[in-house]
Amino acid sequence: MERIVTSSSQSSLLTTHKVLRNTYFLLGLTLAFSAVTATASTMLALPAPGLILMLVGFYGLMFLTYRLANSPMGILAAFAFTGFLGYCLGPILSSFLTAGMGGVIALALGGTALVLLCCSAYVLTTRRDMSFLGGMMMAGFVVLLVAVIANLFLQLPALHLAISALFILFSAGAILWETSNIIHGGETNYIRATVSLYVSLYNMFISLLSILGFSRSN
Repeated sequence: MERIVTSSSQSSLLTTHKVLRNTYFLLGLTLAFSAVTATASTMLALPAPGLILMLVGFYGLMFLTYRLANSPMGILAAFAFTGFLGYCLGPILSSFLTAGMGGVIALALGGTALVLLCCSAYVLTTRRDMSFLGGMMMAGFVVLLVAVIANLFLQLPALHLAISALFILFSAGAILWETSNIIHGGETNYIRATVSLYVSLYNMFISLLSILGFSRSN
């Protein structure tokens, strides 16, 4: 009986390691592909998509990726999703480069990478269960949603900065939660895990750009 339990435990551990390894491998590939599409969008001075197109592309491709996550087509959908967001990032980067803020882009990129490294290392080293963050994440999402909608009408710089800061905290919490979810067997699909981590990194990078760009412009 003990041998059966031990065998089952080892099998579960191997599955978890496989999901974790595949997640970070695919995350690296999608980040590289997103960087290529963002660079192409910046160099070709492609126009920024409108709000409607961006929302349709974002949620449509995300839904498609999650729908196909259990098949090989899910990988292609993940690349389509991250490539589209890379294209959307191009016009933003162009505006920063035009304003002579290339250093801000580098700082935001470095800060995002540092947060990913620290959050992932913390969970992987301590193996702490971060599932308790689930309720706070949901509450934070509601607060952010209300704040974003409100600022569409108010257009307050201070509120915009506060939203960016909250997005950074929310994204860091999402990285902790998702990494913990993987190593404790809550997430067994590396495509879904990759998309979740990618969105957190994307939001964090945009938010850091916003805060650093605002401080530099002042």
